[in-house]
Amino acid sequence: MSEKKVVLAYSGGLDTACILKDLQEQGYEVLAYVADVGQQEDFDDVAERAKATGASKVFVEDLKQDFVTEFIFPAIAGNAVYENRYLLGTSLARPVIARRQVEIALAEGAGAVSHGATGKGNDQVRFELAFAALAPDIEIIAPWKDPEFLGRFQGRSDLLAFAKCHEIPVEATAEKPYSSDENLMHRSYEAGMLEDPEAIPLDDMFKLTRSLEDTPDRPTDMIIHYKDAMPVRLMCEDEGVDLSEPVELFSYLNYKGGEHGIGRVDMVENRFVGIKSRGVYETPGGTILHHAIRDLEGIAMDREVLRLRDMLSPRFAEIIYNGFWFSPEMDFIRAAFRQSERLIDGEVNVRLLKGNVICRGRSSTSSLYDQELSSMDVAGGYDQEDARGFIRLNALRLKAHNVILEQTTRE
Repeated sequence: MSEKKVVLAYSGGLDTACILKDLQEQGYEVLAYVADVGQQEDFDDVAERAKATGASKVFVEDLKQDFVTEFIFPAIAGNAVYENRYLLGTSLARPVIARRQVEIALAEGAGAVSHGATGKGNDQVRFELAFAALAPDIEIIAPWKDPEFLGRFQGRSDLLAFAKCHEIPVEATAEKPYSSDENLMHRSYEAGMLEDPEAIPLDDMFKLTRSLEDTPDRPTDMIIHYKDAMPVRLMCEDEGVDLSEPVELFSYLNYKGGEHGIGRVDMVENRFVGIKSRGVYETPGGTILHHAIRDLEGIAMDREVLRLRDMLSPRFAEIIYNGFWFSPEMDFIRAAFRQSERLIDGEVNVRLLKGNVICRGRSSTSSLYDQELSSMDVAGGYDQEDARGFIRLNALRLKAHNVILEQTTRE
């Protein structure tokens, strides 16, 4: 293992391009690692720019399949929603990126890994906790927490000057009105003008979803099939679509959800590092699947199992958001959730229209729904006289409480 060989998570942007050159100037052999998690990029161009900046090797890794099946689908099945609104698109991408980065470092004999995440954000935590869990002895180089690096690069203008001086091929010029990050799960926007919580996002900012005014008046109807709470097939008869490959299925949901303006969220959230931060998100496909699986659970999941799962879901979301995917608590909670997801099989009839995900019908081979038992027209084996005793027992504590309350009031 070489202490002077480092695998850098490289995006081709201004920050990581300058970090690559800076590491090289410190005597490191830099291996640039580019993770394809569904962002719209010219990866050949990114790889060429990494080589031109001085990378000895460039790894462009297609992680979309792993991202969808091992991270996105399980998170949605587990009802992972951070602070009741955020479906965790960025948070879910980081562990799959970090895992492959560690694998490359170990295979190439690199003694260090590096990233370009800021010292104020969540991503630094997510990357570095994953590195620590997967390769405890590997060195982590985080330039934006290094005093010397911070002294050299106090702002964007310093980075641009450094890039110009070293003829680093970057596309960045002036400051953008916001920063964005994209993957197959979502596209996020933060910083810049969005740091003002009252500022209304510009209409042309959004890339994945249409404004409601521009969405079709005609709905899109589809049927989503599930096996053990994971989507396994999508059918849209009107458009002749029948998909079962996970990435294709999810990409189609992104496309149709975006067409109907589904999945926009604008919120102020609590970062793990203690800072409140405004984030704007587009998560079309994830939003559709979130609503569909909740609907199927209604017919196929036991009441008490559902309650216990939903007690754990906020914690599950926090574990993901805070960067603890590779942790004992995640192993524990995922084992419990996998048990809850067994036999959550069936299909949901979904309509997309004007920003809405409307579940219009559902069926399940493992349904716990008894139509006769639920019916108001037939007894179905239910003795209504039993309800008298049921209510009497549940009323005991209410009566006792009222007696004590009256006594206390009289005193």
